[in-house]
Amino acid sequence: MALLPALLLSAALSSLGWQSHVDASEWWSLALSPMQRPEAYLLSAQPLCQLVGLSPGQRKLCHLYQDHVPHIADGARLAVRECQHQFRTRRWNCSAGEGDSVFGRLTHIGSRETAFAHAISAAGVAHAVSRACREGELATCGCSRAPRPRELQRDWLWGGCGDNLEYGYRFAREFVDAREREQGGQQQQQQQQQQQQLAARHSVEHSRTLMNLHNNEAGRRAVYGLADVACKCHGVSGSCSLKTCWLQLADFRKVGKFLKEKYDSASAARAGRRAKLEPANRKFSPPSAGDLVYLDASPDYCVRNETTGSLGTIGRSCNKTSEGMDGCELMCCGRGYDHFKATVVERCNCKFHWCCYVKCKKCTSVVDRFVCK
Repeated sequence: MALLPALLLSAALSSLGWQSHVDASEWWSLALSPMQRPEAYLLSAQPLCQLVGLSPGQRKLCHLYQDHVPHIADGARLAVRECQHQFRTRRWNCSAGEGDSVFGRLTHIGSRETAFAHAISAAGVAHAVSRACREGELATCGCSRAPRPRELQRDWLWGGCGDNLEYGYRFAREFVDAREREQGGQQQQQQQQQQQQLAARHSVEHSRTLMNLHNNEAGRRAVYGLADVACKCHGVSGSCSLKTCWLQLADFRKVGKFLKEKYDSASAARAGRRAKLEPANRKFSPPSAGDLVYLDASPDYCVRNETTGSLGTIGRSCNKTSEGMDGCELMCCGRGYDHFKATVVERCNCKFHWCCYVKCKKCTSVVDRFVCK
């Protein structure tokens, strides 16, 4: 089973010292391709749901819903790809260093980037599970049972087989939030037992738990809120005299773009007295459930730093003519850039031939490339 080595990778990472109270989402390792980490095969004798990377609650869900696990992995991969797309022109481009887990040591810091990572990952699971329900791949769910929208025209039929957002949302909440909820309970017990000695440490841990839970929820809400009604026409010769409509997930690219905008407007927060997040600056309004929140300033992504997980921008491509973050001045952090010529081979002059194939020529061109020093 192709999924098993990817799951085993989580155990391998933990055995190498990757367990941490703030590295709360070891399940992200499901997104890694086993071909990238062949050493993961060495642990193939360990039972699937007894991996160190899964929390007790996640192990329980794994046992109860084994047919869901491939779709959790699909959601994790979907999230990583989308994260890398959205940040492809930023100093932090959502990639991890060699030997790291999916998002690397970055997640040890309660930064904007960690907030986005949690949100997009939770969104990926909700999206993948909702779609799997519709496609009949899960035993415990099927097509959406969402009520007919009030604004839908009366002569249109509400039916078809829609994406089951309700189920996807609920399952993603139970699985993704499991570790944080378990840690939250442990922290409360420990605070009562050793309140004076560990108060400061637990305050930090509790704040991170609240932050992660908040951003997980924001990701799921993005998937839920961006879903829309899709319709199909019926009638003689395409007259569309009748329509059948259903609830359909938005393309995940749209979800990624939406959460990227939330990242840019994320709110600095801190844990309040009532176990809730509140603005770090009391002059600002409290963040909504759909906003992203962070606790710590982002690290310097200009230079490589193994402690923070920053890979730096040396060797990154940049756009000489852009004044944005992808421009050489900002991307290279003022260090300058190298210019070279590159030969590019592309498909061109494509023509459709009846029936039914497309034939293209190969065109070669020389282009300018700019790379950060």
